[in-house]
Amino acid sequence: MKIEPIKKNNYKLGFSKPDTSIFKLPKGINKKIVETISYYKNEPDWMRKFRLRAFEIFENKMMPSWGADLSGINFRDFYYFISPTDKKFNNWKDVPYDIKNTYEKIGIPQAEQKMLAGVGAQYDSEVIYNNLKKQWEKQGVIFCDPDTAVQKYPDIVKHYFGTVIGPEDNKFAALNSAVWSGGSFIYVPKNVQVTIPLQAYFRINSASFGQFERTLIIAEERSCVHYIEGCSAPIYSKESMHAGVVEIIVKKGARVKYTTIQNWSNNVYNLVTKRMVIEEDGIGEWVDGNIGSKATMKYPCLILKGKGAKGEILSLAFASNGQHQDTGGKAIHLAPYTTSNIVAKSVSVKGGKSSFRGLVKIVKGAHNSRSYMRCNALILDKLSCAQTFPAHIVDENNTILEHEATVSKIGEKQLFYLMSRGLSEQQATSLIVNGFIEPIVKELPLEYAVELNRLIELSMEGAIG
Repeated sequence: MKIEPIKKNNYKLGFSKPDTSIFKLPKGINKKIVETISYYKNEPDWMRKFRLRAFEIFENKMMPSWGADLSGINFRDFYYFISPTDKKFNNWKDVPYDIKNTYEKIGIPQAEQKMLAGVGAQYDSEVIYNNLKKQWEKQGVIFCDPDTAVQKYPDIVKHYFGTVIGPEDNKFAALNSAVWSGGSFIYVPKNVQVTIPLQAYFRINSASFGQFERTLIIAEERSCVHYIEGCSAPIYSKESMHAGVVEIIVKKGARVKYTTIQNWSNNVYNLVTKRMVIEEDGIGEWVDGNIGSKATMKYPCLILKGKGAKGEILSLAFASNGQHQDTGGKAIHLAPYTTSNIVAKSVSVKGGKSSFRGLVKIVKGAHNSRSYMRCNALILDKLSCAQTFPAHIVDENNTILEHEATVSKIGEKQLFYLMSRGLSEQQATSLIVNGFIEPIVKELPLEYAVELNRLIELSMEGAIG
């Protein structure tokens, strides 16, 4: 039976293209599927063994008993590998028309020309386009998909792959480790400063599909890079799943900023594991915006491994009708004089549900460490709800730990004041919401900040009155 996309006016990325894939495995997950993916990619034996071990772990791991409702997931109902083309392209003109047209609607070529150092574009299971500007290639920067990296840079990949997030971490990390395909591999050499962002965009085109990209970033000593990812999918009558894994290694004195604008359609389960290890005097930053999906479970993590390491997590969740955004962040202090900040904002409207989960752990010996956690929730109607689940584990006396949380509604006085200046109730509410999320939005590049505000305004249509 053909599954047609559902039309939804305020989700501009919900269009789909015909399935023109060249290779498509049958639905379901088993050992043969895992082996076939590995053989199709012509992987070395160590990666094939890694996948098979991960599959065994996946089979034995329990589903999470907390967080968003995942009871609708049936692992037998998903396609785990769909290859749209047998080639990878570094010239946009050579990309097949249907795929190129999809990304042109999203705006990838324009963004690449105007403000990006490099772009990767993934379509279903494969990265079909990747390009890095020559000035960074000449300095030794590597930006490609992990499948290519396994073939061209096997020593680097084997040394770091799975060291930050192993398959035993959780059920969805194990699933990703077994069937991963696509994603981004970034290597920045010592002292190289990539001064404009790299970006990858992940697109699900097929119905009942599971996307399992893998991202690995290594920033050598005193290097710097900003990576941005975006994602979208058509709205089908059946669910899809996205279970990515992101591993980042920040060496001594290096800095990595990782920005996500997640705008999956409301039939996608978004279940992601993201972790960053930061060595001495390094700086790591997560900027995490979650607008779409049916259910999201995502908690970017900072592991402050070296003396003087600093980390920050800025998390934004917007939950509308039929959505549960279960998000937050973790900071693990393993060394002295480390600093972490976790700032989370959530907006719930039209019956949406937002949950914040935050963890700060300071181990014995991590003296003179400091952590600050703040979560603020805004509820726009009586149908919506917000929850907070903070946790603090401190085994060192000589530390500073701060926490604050607020849950609020839009005040009648605020609305009255703005409406008395000629704004409609919808405009006044949008203005208040934009002010509420501004501390996080201001950390985005201008083009993305404008787009994020517009997406939230569209999602709020019909929420008033």
